[in-house]
Parts: sequence; structure tokens; C-alpha cells
Amino acid sequence: MIEGAFDYLAKPCDIDILAAKITDACQQMKAEGVAEEKRVMDVMIPLEDYTTLKGDQTIGEAILKLKESFASKVSTSRIMETGHRSILVLDDKGEGEGILSIRDLLKGIMPAYLSASKPSMADSIQYSPIFWSGMFTSEVKALAKKEIRDLMSPAPLAVDGESNLMEAAHMMVTNKVRRLVVMRSGQVAGVIREQDLFFEMERVHKA
Repeated sequence: MIEGAFDYLAKPCDIDILAAKITDACQQMKAEGVAEEKRVMDVMIPLEDYTTLKGDQTIGEAILKLKESFASKVSTSRIMETGHRSILVLDDKGEGEGILSIRDLLKGIMPAYLSASKPSMADSIQYSPIFWSGMFTSEVKALAKKEIRDLMSPAPLAVDGESNLMEAAHMMVTNKVRRLVVMRSGQVAGVIREQDLFFEMERVHKA
């Protein structure tokens, strides 16, 4: 209690008493002016501020759109970090179909033979970079003509906009992902990225 606990109950306790204590604790927090913790929807990048394209558009279009995102914008009353590093791919119904990241683009220009299976006797073969001169340019030009759908990764995991930030952080850490699609009322509302959580960590630290 001295260290800040509101109250305590001995186990087992009546569920109605527990619920009443929780309600009382919440009311006291509000009365004392303790700021409520932000939710996912409070720190996400709204869909209208995130770069989106359709799966049948070209990689060339995606490259140009992704480049445009690397500019400072004001979003949700704060400076949005420059560059999304990804494009959210939506279908005709506005639902998340996939994600196209810079990593996907880099994978897309890798020579096909690097991922092809090798004969068992050639497991030790190493492809020498000395043969790659000019390949970056030629692979980028060839890739630009393909559709986004041919290269994109599956749509990110979804989190509800009303969820707390710890849930979003847990999903990112557990699933080793850098972004989540934010849903509200069954519709895509935005994207929350690891850097958005970091910015909130910095804000809480300074408060």
C-alpha cells in the first residue's frame, strides 16, 4: 500500500467484490488526473497517411510510391518518422492483401539461380560476385515490370485498434514482425510499426 497499491484482497475472493475494487481504482485514477495509457489506435499511422497500392499495380509504381513516403509528414499531432519502408497492398474491398517491403524488393532482384536447388555433388559450390557486374541494374529494370502481387509478402498480422500497446508489443516480439495492421469495426484503419511503439516509449520516459 505504501508503494502505491490501491487495495488488496485475500484469495479466494468474491468476484463482485473484485469487480467493485477495480472500478473504484479506475475512478480514483481519473480523479487524481492520472493520464490513461494510449491505445494502438492512438499511436498508429492512419491508413490515409500510409502508402497503399493494389496487387495488380507494377513494382515500378511501388518503387516510386515508396520513395515518396521518405518525407516528413505531420500525422496524429506528431512528426511521423520519414519512410514507411513498406507498402500496404489492399484488395478491391479495401482489405489487406499483402505487404511489399524494401526487403521484398531486395529479394526480388536476387538472381534466380541463387535459390535454385543444387546437385548433391555441388553443395560446396559458391557463386562468385565477380559475375554480377551490371546485374543490379538489369534485375531492377526487369523487376519493375512485374506486378506487386508477384513479389509481396503475406499481409501483416492484425491487431484491434482498441488494444493496449503491450499487446501490440507482445505480438511484434513473439512473431518477430516489425508492423501490424490495425483493425477497427472490421476495416483496416492503419498500421502500427515498431518505431511507433518506440516513439511512445520515449514520450513516456520523458513524461
